[in-house]
Amino acid sequence: MAATTIDAPVAAGSRRFDWTRRNPTIVIGTTILALFVVLALIAPWIANDPLSFDPLNRLKRPSAEFWFGTDQFGRDVYSRVVYGTRISLIVGVSVAFIATAIGLVVGVLCGYYRRVDDTVMRIMDGLMAIPAILLAIALITLMKASLLIVIVAISIPEIPRVVRLVRSVVLTVRGLPYIEAAVASGTRSRIIMTRHILPTTVAPLIVQATYVCASAILIEAGLSFLGAGTPPEIPSWGNVISLGRAYFQISPWIIFFPGLMLAITVLAINLVGDGLRDTLDPRIARRM
Repeated sequence: MAATTIDAPVAAGSRRFDWTRRNPTIVIGTTILALFVVLALIAPWIANDPLSFDPLNRLKRPSAEFWFGTDQFGRDVYSRVVYGTRISLIVGVSVAFIATAIGLVVGVLCGYYRRVDDTVMRIMDGLMAIPAILLAIALITLMKASLLIVIVAISIPEIPRVVRLVRSVVLTVRGLPYIEAAVASGTRSRIIMTRHILPTTVAPLIVQATYVCASAILIEAGLSFLGAGTPPEIPSWGNVISLGRAYFQISPWIIFFPGLMLAITVLAINLVGDGLRDTLDPRIARRM
């Protein structure tokens, strides 16, 4: 009995180690993202005011006083990069949630009800034909630039991609014998969709959400770099890079550090997405 009690924690630890060994990309990506989330949450305690001007310290090199140097207005680049983490994570998570939530509902309805499929999918095809950045610029130009408008503008082009993914899964599942049996037995469509069809979309939808999140962060940075994203008073990585490009040759650190943070964040999200795809796909999981 004592041996069994001692062996249980050992077996559990062995299983956790084995899972970690077989899924290193998820562990690495999740660890990096967790660090960035903590960084965003504790920003007020570890960074100064990102909007504080100090002309006497303009274009200072990275040092013990200014870890990432200062920009042309004497603002601390480290503080602006830390606060910019909040903007990127908020945009990425918000766009991923909005796109997957709306895309899931529309995709399930299109895949299950054939009479609405053609009309809705032609609308989705039209949205996909427009480049995401151009559509976002057009929406932001028509309205006053704000973080909410940026999130909405980025979400609209991402929804059709989720709709097509969910619809393809639903069309595959809808023809299976157990779904046809449920329809023949008189089961309500709402119950069939929620109990039998919806669970099959969860795995691919989670993976797609990670890619949408990474894409949204990149698009937001690109829009801010072009001056069509978040307002200049909001410190985001794209804004920091945009304002520092004129001083790239003499002060490359203004662009380097926010660019590095952007690259690491997107890489971490893609690592998590790739790891989840390998784990949730039974064909790949069996070979691991």
